[in-house]
Amino acid sequence: MHRLCVPIAVLLISSAAFSQPEQKKVLTGQNAFTDAAHESPGTRRHLTTADLPGPKPDESVDNGTNMVPRPPNAWPQAPKGFKVELYATNLDNPRLLRTAPNGDIFLAESETGKIRVFRGVDKDGHPQQTSVFAEGLHQPFGIAFYPNGDNPQYILVGDTDAIIRFPYHNGDLKATGPMVKLADLPGGGRLRGGGHWTRDLVFSKDGTKLFASVGSHSNVDDPDTHPEEKDRADVLEFTPDGKFVKVYAYGIRNCVGEAINPTTGQLWCSTNERDAIGNNLVPDYVTHIKEGGFYGWPYYWMGTKGGVQDPRHKGKHPELQSKVITPDVLVNPHMASLEMTFYEGSQFPAEFKGDAFAAEHGSWNRAQRTGYEVIRIPMKNGKATGEYEDFLTGFTLGDGNVWGRPVGVTVAKDGSLFVSDDGTRSIWHVSYVGK
Repeated sequence: MHRLCVPIAVLLISSAAFSQPEQKKVLTGQNAFTDAAHESPGTRRHLTTADLPGPKPDESVDNGTNMVPRPPNAWPQAPKGFKVELYATNLDNPRLLRTAPNGDIFLAESETGKIRVFRGVDKDGHPQQTSVFAEGLHQPFGIAFYPNGDNPQYILVGDTDAIIRFPYHNGDLKATGPMVKLADLPGGGRLRGGGHWTRDLVFSKDGTKLFASVGSHSNVDDPDTHPEEKDRADVLEFTPDGKFVKVYAYGIRNCVGEAINPTTGQLWCSTNERDAIGNNLVPDYVTHIKEGGFYGWPYYWMGTKGGVQDPRHKGKHPELQSKVITPDVLVNPHMASLEMTFYEGSQFPAEFKGDAFAAEHGSWNRAQRTGYEVIRIPMKNGKATGEYEDFLTGFTLGDGNVWGRPVGVTVAKDGSLFVSDDGTRSIWHVSYVGK
């Protein structure tokens, strides 16, 4: 165990009271499209299929992220009443975060094949303890505790090509037994040119099903003629001990983040859609996942009257057009929506209860950068309103350079929020200090 050294730095955005839910102005239609320079905490947007343009492949650009060190005056911006602290830094490719039942924060350091644990917050806002729980994995990402509840016996990890299990009991800072492979996953991570490599894991609310998300091998290859796409762009269902059951849902290009809606028990996905079809196509999305549902990839995307055919697959699979499901929340195209979580804490104002958060890693296939933020997804009785709200912004500079890229987001036991950022190799801690 060791302490990670971090500079002492805290920014208090403000301490405004939230005595009643704040009425938000919602940008709709073409005004709902945005870029990182115009994202600001509290701004809401509502994109619909009616707002989407036609294909414009000539707009497609390789506008890769220009990463720079965080300037001394740069800091994530949160809504009024929230405090943002730098919790830990000097990490190795920090990606997905998950909160253990006892409150420890688990982190996948994917490139170096490690799972790390953080415990507590000291007087300076940093971890009280840290430890490497396990290492020697192959691009770990998803983390799940089993069984559900307060006393798990195992921790499961989504490697890029397998589901791995370790023994685990509350408070373990290091694995107490060897890793066991429960199941193979369609693999070949990015280090081997195998396309989307993240594999998230989540158990159903009743604990009887294990869902594993597997992104596509390509941008828009036809699975009929590309066998490497078999069982990819899917959510796969397994038993808790790793026996494959079925393809739970399909046509989901890359469900990077999975979560279970605590109100409805439904599986949700935070999804990266396809590239090279225009600045404002195709929207990334966050949605509940219907068992047996088809979400369009690669032949169609969401439209006002069923699916809109991708011109790169003209005439293929007309029988699927009417089956295309429109996602619950369309976010701006190319934002790269990664991990998501539902807010069940009590620290934030009451109107946050039941809402979701998602980390938007940021675009590369768009002329004007978009994403590089954490968004809030409002819910009513467990159902999305269709809107999303900028929550944590400020990771880009006015000159187009980028200093931070959110990846993971998890709710701590005290109701605060932790956000991993693989741009600064850090974890940020967001807490509410308003009345």
